[in-house]
Amino acid sequence: MRLPSLDTTISPLTGYTRAHWETVADGWLTQALRHASPRHALFRIPGRHASSGPESDALEGYARSFLIAAPRIAGGGDALNLAERYAQGLIAGTEPGGDENWLRGVDCVPPLTGKTQPIVEAANIALGLHLCREQVWDRLDDRQREPIVDWLAHHASRKAWPNNWVLFTAIVEAFLSSVGVDTSAYRSDADVRWVESWHLGDGWYTDGQRRNIDYYNAWVIHPFLWAWYDMVGDRDPDGAWRWRQRLAAFLRSYGLMFGSNGSPVQQGRSLTYRTATLAPLWLGQFTGAATEDPGAVRRIASGTLKYFVDAGVGADGPPSLGWRGGEYLPLTQYYSGPGSPLFAGMGFLGLALPTDHAVWAAPETPQPVERGDAVVALPGAGWLLQSTAADGIVRLLNHGSDKITAGTPDPDPVYIKYGYSTHTAAGHGAAFEQGADGEFVVIDAQGRESRRRGIDHHHVGDTSALSRNRFDTGTVTSASVVSGRFEVRIHRVDAGTAVRVREAGQLIADDRPLASDAGDGWAWVSDADGLTSAVIGLLGYDQGAISDTFTAVNALGDNASAPQLVGGEGRIFAALHVLAHTQDAEAAVAEWLDAARVSVSGGLVTVRWQEDSQVSVDFDALPGVP
Repeated sequence: MRLPSLDTTISPLTGYTRAHWETVADGWLTQALRHASPRHALFRIPGRHASSGPESDALEGYARSFLIAAPRIAGGGDALNLAERYAQGLIAGTEPGGDENWLRGVDCVPPLTGKTQPIVEAANIALGLHLCREQVWDRLDDRQREPIVDWLAHHASRKAWPNNWVLFTAIVEAFLSSVGVDTSAYRSDADVRWVESWHLGDGWYTDGQRRNIDYYNAWVIHPFLWAWYDMVGDRDPDGAWRWRQRLAAFLRSYGLMFGSNGSPVQQGRSLTYRTATLAPLWLGQFTGAATEDPGAVRRIASGTLKYFVDAGVGADGPPSLGWRGGEYLPLTQYYSGPGSPLFAGMGFLGLALPTDHAVWAAPETPQPVERGDAVVALPGAGWLLQSTAADGIVRLLNHGSDKITAGTPDPDPVYIKYGYSTHTAAGHGAAFEQGADGEFVVIDAQGRESRRRGIDHHHVGDTSALSRNRFDTGTVTSASVVSGRFEVRIHRVDAGTAVRVREAGQLIADDRPLASDAGDGWAWVSDADGLTSAVIGLLGYDQGAISDTFTAVNALGDNASAPQLVGGEGRIFAALHVLAHTQDAEAAVAEWLDAARVSVSGGLVTVRWQEDSQVSVDFDALPGVP
């Protein structure tokens, strides 16, 4: 894939223009098309199969690559003859008795009698057809359309899992209705209203009726709601208006989920979808709900695309199961197959806009993280977003999303930690088993370790967040108080008294050797470029430590380690957390030792910053046993 030269006139921050986007789209599609069946219905991409099996994976390869092809086709660029190829695939995949026939999904009702994944891929196909219906759907005759309608209708009428999947059946029904099919037997209006009931505030939704807040907001909930209202919004004009207001609210905070390095904050599942995180930014341009100027939107989007391209994604084949180029399977889920990463196509929606649209024609302008330090409170989600312009880092402080239900009681490293960022990634494997990063661990007299298992209650203020957390042995109330690059993280052990505790900072990963040091009440780890994670004890901790140096536990590098603090018997513990770039970590940590002080009066904990401002947090303000 040979990219055009960087254009720093119109794109002074990334050098990327629409031509770069088109080149990457065509490059990734060319890699995928090499694995297509003769009539282009099945894409047998090499790699580990998903739990749904190779036939489902082959359908997925078609459907998800279509998400890249559809906006490319709609935007007037089709150097690869994509419209013809994907139209052929539609016909071959649904042809009765054909040798490239697609699977048919079954109801999501245990015990399952077949595969459910085709429901998802039917939705992806329906969305793609909506984007390029003039170039693909309209070129088909009635005889060709009939089996396609039959296959889509089968999936529109399935029972979906009670989460974002209900939008998959809804979007298929909406597309069929928009092309004149009678869908009265499986109308999806009630399902869409149900999804809308999951709204938490500020445009953020939980994925189903649990505390599951992640990028499914960005790459499923908002895009599929947009498409549903765009196709059949006349059935619920009030709902369409309300959703547009929610999208605008979402975009007011969402632009701060991206660092100046181009990386999205690494939180939540399905991160192998990579550029799909960009979808709602394009929706803002489609709908007029954008809260950033077009040049800033393109700067975010192009920065993210460049981040992944520079990391080798799509260089030697279709985007892989991982984050950088090559595979990193610990980041994936059981449902991830070789074609799954092509869902990255959701991030290419902007190619459906005309070439003279302002988002492509306006000069790039700085993105939110580059315009100054900021703290954004998201009370519904239970999050604080903390960003610093000097190093372009965004930190997500998590007091609201745990993905825990009675059916899934085990914590997940991409949901349960106290902090995530654009420059670090949570530890998997041995690092997670040991609670090496981003966690608070309570140790009893028998040496048993108790960790955060779920979040029962939370409260978020302007610069602080508080949560009551379930641990193996009881409850721990935790707080984050932020200023600039600093976070003071406080824990109160509510059940009994800890014999020993351990606090862990962000995991630093690099393919090169790491630097680290620890002393009385402080510890730090740095990568070769000076990205430093540090923890400094303020209350209850007496010794710093460095975790093991792990291999193959992190998507960002082969070597990974985190700074830690160890404390003795007590009830309230406080530490300063810092994630920053520095050329001299030792000197920086010495300076940070005086950044904050903590005092306790009953249930009130006060953080006094070095510049003499202060914030108090009432640990008794949440419901539950204090």
